[in-house]
Amino acid sequence: MRLLHDGRWILVRLFHVKQSLLFFLTAMLLVLPWGGFSSNVQAAQTFDREHYVYDNAQLLTDDEEAELQQLASELGEERYTAFLIITLEDTDGKDIVQYVEDFYDEHGPGYDQPHGNTAILAIDMNERDVYLAGFKKAEQYLDDGRLDMIRDEITPDLSDGQYFEAFSVFLNNAYEYMGYEPGDGPGQSGSSGYTDYGSGGIDDGYNAHEYDSRVNPENIFFQWWFQLIISFVMAAGVVGIMAYRSGGRVTVDAQTYMDKSSSKVISSYDTFVRRTITRQKKPSSNTNSGGGGITGGGHSHSGSRGKF
Repeated sequence: MRLLHDGRWILVRLFHVKQSLLFFLTAMLLVLPWGGFSSNVQAAQTFDREHYVYDNAQLLTDDEEAELQQLASELGEERYTAFLIITLEDTDGKDIVQYVEDFYDEHGPGYDQPHGNTAILAIDMNERDVYLAGFKKAEQYLDDGRLDMIRDEITPDLSDGQYFEAFSVFLNNAYEYMGYEPGDGPGQSGSSGYTDYGSGGIDDGYNAHEYDSRVNPENIFFQWWFQLIISFVMAAGVVGIMAYRSGGRVTVDAQTYMDKSSSKVISSYDTFVRRTITRQKKPSSNTNSGGGGITGGGHSHSGSRGKF
């Protein structure tokens, strides 16, 4: 009887041990995934959404950093978008695109809410990489094509070490492009299909003009004074043509007085001599744009990357 009692006691103990082990494993499975998510949420909530310049590589003077900070604040308020500048000595082994995506996931920048409308310029001094990205509203208004154009414009300054000038151009050009409707042409909407813009919606102070997605706001054809000159030139041309035609047309030419029956020119012909073919290698396209993507947290974005 004692042996039977001891056997039952051992079975009961084993059952309790299995229950405790199962409870522990279940708790670990529940806590581990949500622990990282909770830390990201907390970091996004405590992130300073009024800080726009992160000069970790110490490329700017205090005055330059303060001026860019003020400029980003003023322009961002008008466009309901956070314009961020990040300089890095290195990315701790990450690709610069991955670094920007993780920065957005972990800190959740945005004009007035976590993970809101954001445009980021990041440079890695170690790899000489530059990457521009647009999130939420900026993903459409600063699409890959527009970011390519901004990157092309600031790259010479970055290569020359004129970082303040390059960052200023980024802020101003990004601000300008955010004022033009996205799309492939007049009357067409953007291709990414994003519609949830938060408090900075399409109607919040944005121009309702529809331009090509790669239009340059600094193009001379969009300047009022140039358009005025063109109008005067066209008007003068029309008046000149009307004045020229007012005297009547001349209908007499050399053929009028030519007697074809007595002409010495009786025939003409062309002789094929040789053919020359010139071949030239087509230059390869090396824009190195990189494009956009989706972060680990599920946030889609536009993008443009390159070297400087």
